[in-house]
Amino acid sequence: MANLRFSAVQEAGSRQPQFPEFPSNKVSDYFGSTSFGVPQMQAMLAPEVYKEVKYCIDKGKKISPDAANAVAAAVKAWAIENGITHYTHWFQPLTGATAEKHDSFFDSISGIEKFKGSALVQQEPDASSFPSGGIRQTFEARGYTAWDPSSPMFKWGTTLCIPTIFVSYTGEALDVKAPLLKALEAVDKAATKVCKYFDRNISKVTASLGCEQEYFVIDKALFNARPDLVMSGRTVFGHAPARGQQLDDHYFGSIPRRVYAFMQEFEQECHKLGIPVTTRHNEVAPSQFEVAPLFEEVNVATDHNMLMMDVMRRVADRHELTVLFHEKPFAEINGTGKHNNWSLITNTGVNLFQPSSSARENLLFLTFFVNTIAAVHRYADILRASIASSGNDFRLGANEAPPAIISVFIGSQLTSVLDELESHGNVKIEKGDNMYMKLGIDKIPEIILDNTDRNRTSPFAFTGNKFEFRAVGGNANVGLPMTALNTIIAKQLNDFKEEVDALIAKGKEKRLAIIDVLRKLIKESKNVRFEGDNYSEDWVVEAEKRGLPNVKDTPEALDAFLTKKSIEVFSEYNVLSERELEARNEILWENYIMKVQIESRVMGDLALNHVIPTAVKYQMKLIDAAKGLKEIGVDNSSNVNVISKITEHIDGVKNGVLDMIEERKRVNKIEDSREKAIEYCHSIKHKYFDKIRYHVDKLELFVDDEDWPLVKYREMLFVH
Repeated sequence: MANLRFSAVQEAGSRQPQFPEFPSNKVSDYFGSTSFGVPQMQAMLAPEVYKEVKYCIDKGKKISPDAANAVAAAVKAWAIENGITHYTHWFQPLTGATAEKHDSFFDSISGIEKFKGSALVQQEPDASSFPSGGIRQTFEARGYTAWDPSSPMFKWGTTLCIPTIFVSYTGEALDVKAPLLKALEAVDKAATKVCKYFDRNISKVTASLGCEQEYFVIDKALFNARPDLVMSGRTVFGHAPARGQQLDDHYFGSIPRRVYAFMQEFEQECHKLGIPVTTRHNEVAPSQFEVAPLFEEVNVATDHNMLMMDVMRRVADRHELTVLFHEKPFAEINGTGKHNNWSLITNTGVNLFQPSSSARENLLFLTFFVNTIAAVHRYADILRASIASSGNDFRLGANEAPPAIISVFIGSQLTSVLDELESHGNVKIEKGDNMYMKLGIDKIPEIILDNTDRNRTSPFAFTGNKFEFRAVGGNANVGLPMTALNTIIAKQLNDFKEEVDALIAKGKEKRLAIIDVLRKLIKESKNVRFEGDNYSEDWVVEAEKRGLPNVKDTPEALDAFLTKKSIEVFSEYNVLSERELEARNEILWENYIMKVQIESRVMGDLALNHVIPTAVKYQMKLIDAAKGLKEIGVDNSSNVNVISKITEHIDGVKNGVLDMIEERKRVNKIEDSREKAIEYCHSIKHKYFDKIRYHVDKLELFVDDEDWPLVKYREMLFVH
């Protein structure tokens, strides 16, 4: 194993960057060239057919069979012209990944390529092998995928990928996309009704998302030499290097050349697919980076994020690199998040979270701003559940990531605005976007200040014209947290409108009725607002006083999905039925169990088969050396002391692993998924993981570097 380590380090250190060729100097020349969406439909469909398809996409209506046949003919012609031989319904089952089954355009009976509208609109993949949480029995195999025309089709290799939803034979959602689409429809309807208080021309509100993606990149040989990374996505052992991120020199630093070449190629592939990636930079931790796209409609942004992760993995492989999306692949340095920048945009082009100098527009802004805060306060437990995973439990509250306590940061300026509105009913935002910072440097112009600062420890922060849901994990499908967020916003807006309408019915002037309800909501939701350090122990104590939930572990956090209020809000908008919520919880508990179980087994394997034998072998060298020193009359006490320390840590590792294995056998007999997940969390993960790791990491310091079998942190994080 040690030979493998040094071979991997040598291999990684000898690689050269492979910069890609670009099809053009301008991204605009090839952006979307491997995507088939609305622009391609407009170019290839008859005007009347395109008009029908566009109307159905905008209004969420069903496309007629004739129009579907026309789209199928057009996309087949485009596909063949672009070297595509197969097609697949690309969907997002409850596995956390995407799925696809490829079918050929070529029909062997007729001898020609065929693709009908019926094949575009619907397919029947086997549903029995995908997680269903008890909705389907193993012998019940039928499931359906249905085309989502609002998300562009795309070319991947020689396959046409058609974004679809995935449902069971009995109609329950077996995927992420179907509930998300329903949540987006709900927030559209609710927000549009509220907008009509201010502008009757607003007929649609679209939820938009810009999803910043953090990730680590390490050499593929180093990755393959770490069984824990291969099997679980994170390092279960590894002593912190002397230099980590404490110098703050990696953040926004010069991008390593191999990584830069990889970035150029995956960005090029993303641009061809119509994914609007715009930003790249080094993140805080060594070997950590970030990519960010422009804002898109939430459904498309969700699809594009999942596709982008796939592109990054495949392109990295071509560069002999491996991308890590796990929320905490390395201990004691920053974890990996997926910052969800969310906002609501009207069909008239108004960002509902953009403050303005106009009194009417500011009341519109404050209406949505305050209702969002109120929704987060009211349903904080649901938002926490939506980001829960075994990986994110390691990240939340550690090294810049927000804690498990859901709170909202809005900044000092908007805090004073809400305080003024609550106290006096004054809705004027005096400074707005017209604040300047005079630096006193002639060559540097005045800096325009945003209406909030940033709080990087806040899980849900207002950042000027959007809310940033920072607590989402780096490996997550953003569909679940976006489903939760948009559903609770829809509920809150509808409840708000009912209250306002009730006051208007009693004779109150509309503007005053809106202000009265907003003042009430500001007061009711004040506890969820926090402007300070979310890491401080004082905040933990204060949050408890405020009644804010602080659920640190996934098994208990998931309980929020099955509360009465959760079932009611998801059912009210037909986003998820009680049965579908129960099924999802069952799947998430099972997933948690399997993730912790795999990590436990990996720890046992590495400890018993690699770490302990290496430590014992090195210990024998020290024993021989100590004997030799004693024979020649030289003090050997230091060697004896080290031998004793190594023995202590070997015993700690061995006893810890053997006890953990016995505990795992006990827990595996538990049948109830929730109870089993809780036991895996507390009786295995919390009880043994850190304890075993402590002794292994100490042994890494004692054992000769030439003998240590596992690739070390300094090598994974700094050898590019």
